[in-house]
Amino acid sequence: MAKQPTPQGKPQTTGSTDRPEPAFFLRAYEQLALLVDHKIGWDRLPRPLGLAILYGLRNLLRRKNLFDTTGFPATNLPRIEPRRANDTTERSADGTYNDFANPRMGMAGSRFGRNVPPGRTFPEIRPQILSPSPREVSRALLTRDEFVPATTVNSLVATWIQFMIRDWFSHGQGTMEDPWTIELLEDDPWPVRPMVVPRTIPDPTRQPGDGLPPTFINQDTHWWDASQLYGDSLEAQRRLRSHDGGKLREPLNGAAIPDDQGQDPANTPGFWLGLAMMQRLFILEHNAICDRLRDDYPRWTDEQLFQRARLINAALIAKIHTVEWTPAVISHPTTVAALRANWYGLQGERLRRLLGRLSGNEVISGIVGGRTDHFGVPYALTEEFTAVYRMHPLIRDDWTFRSAGDDTLLQEATFRDLAGPHAYELLAKHSLTDLFYSFGTAHPGLVTLHNYPRFLQEFERPDGKRVDLGAVDILRIREIGVPRYNEFRRLLHLKPAKDFESLTPDPAWARELSRIYEGDIERVDLMVGMFAERRPEGFAFSDTAFRIFILMASRRLNSDRFLTKDYSPQVYTPIGLDWVENNTMASVLLRHFPDLRPAMSSVTNAFTPWQSTGVCADR
Repeated sequence: MAKQPTPQGKPQTTGSTDRPEPAFFLRAYEQLALLVDHKIGWDRLPRPLGLAILYGLRNLLRRKNLFDTTGFPATNLPRIEPRRANDTTERSADGTYNDFANPRMGMAGSRFGRNVPPGRTFPEIRPQILSPSPREVSRALLTRDEFVPATTVNSLVATWIQFMIRDWFSHGQGTMEDPWTIELLEDDPWPVRPMVVPRTIPDPTRQPGDGLPPTFINQDTHWWDASQLYGDSLEAQRRLRSHDGGKLREPLNGAAIPDDQGQDPANTPGFWLGLAMMQRLFILEHNAICDRLRDDYPRWTDEQLFQRARLINAALIAKIHTVEWTPAVISHPTTVAALRANWYGLQGERLRRLLGRLSGNEVISGIVGGRTDHFGVPYALTEEFTAVYRMHPLIRDDWTFRSAGDDTLLQEATFRDLAGPHAYELLAKHSLTDLFYSFGTAHPGLVTLHNYPRFLQEFERPDGKRVDLGAVDILRIREIGVPRYNEFRRLLHLKPAKDFESLTPDPAWARELSRIYEGDIERVDLMVGMFAERRPEGFAFSDTAFRIFILMASRRLNSDRFLTKDYSPQVYTPIGLDWVENNTMASVLLRHFPDLRPAMSSVTNAFTPWQSTGVCADR
């Protein structure tokens, strides 16, 4: 049940707002799954048993870990337009009317939800919130001493996840009103004392001092609607379109794609070459979809072509993330099967293609194309979801660009050469074919301690200010009230770490953690604990983070009518559904860059390492 405010303004612990308590045997099954997970671990079981345990854990998390924040007092809510007839078959620009009964649900400018009880999300007060110093945590525990690669995947996983995050969530760039100040040790080389960090922008729909847990606004839509390509408002969408044949504007290499405000995105922190490459790839894909639709629907207007192509492109992106990216970065056999089942069900891709959905049950036939279900709690992405997606160690410090034709060395660079306006220089200098080849044949970093990119710990923003993103990551998670590691695990039905030695398998790390956190295991930050813990086989990140994915990876599909009940030929067109179901990340890349075929000929998943086209080089 979700936390809702009582008339006295105090949040009460309730279950999902309208979902009945499950039958006794289902509750018993959930508890059995939890017991087996605690005693053995889902990842140590044969795949069928592991899947059964994950299914029970997901049901438990759906019942116990979805919390609504929209019931807290609100004022000055963003204006929404009256419903249009086209809202039935088209995604709105700002995310409204995905749910007709609650048109604000998931819109840009609405609140993040929670996966832990809101009453447990009050941020710590000073000085506890700054203890230990986020800067010292970053320096002592995150600094990359030597690059640790994630050898089962390629660097497209790093570009992809930032591309997704630009669709899913943003707290904004922060405010310098009453900023955080972090005192520095004498030996700290940081050039400005103290270190100053902007605060997260407060929720403008809340009245200060109401005594309730804080809430924050997602500046993006919460839906999986490819808003990183199409914008979060009608005005932004109009700027991004060519207004000819339904297409998006295609920038020349070296040119900018305007952001939601019509500005150069290189002026926004976080812009880099990898993000620009993905934006260009899926602009090309949108336009290819428009060409295909126009062949079969020659009388369609620019608007009709654009809206259908957007639906198709967004669904294809969601599918790639579900059945390709995520199984690549958590490539345990059980999770690979579980994630594919989110889309196809246990009946599998081949049988679903042949016979369609065999059942209304999502376990048998998948979530996609089934019924929409919010599980009694209005849909929103959550603050805990944003916290576990802080995966900067995926990014390399040092990059090598090579020719896709023969693996010839073109350029060596550091991440600083890829960031901000420098991205345009590389786009102008090298073809997208060569850039994608270079990313596809290079490993990203493992999401672990002592593997944070050096250049992100001394990152220069477009406004010239330097930031330590490692310290900012630590502080942000504390600031938005996500519990620290052990408490987070308790609230996600996991065993807390008894001590530093049980937290991490590395004795040296245990000693470092104990020193930084002064022997108090309860003070370990969530991100630090996730980076330190044992990872299941095939995982590039932690099992603790995976618990949020178990819940939210399926919820993003379950709640979106365009991926459930309206995932139909009537809405997408038969051509559109075929496009989504018959394409992969590999086919998208090869459609637009066919010269990548030799490098990709040996891979079944485009996020796994590609073959060098020349003399093998150390990647």
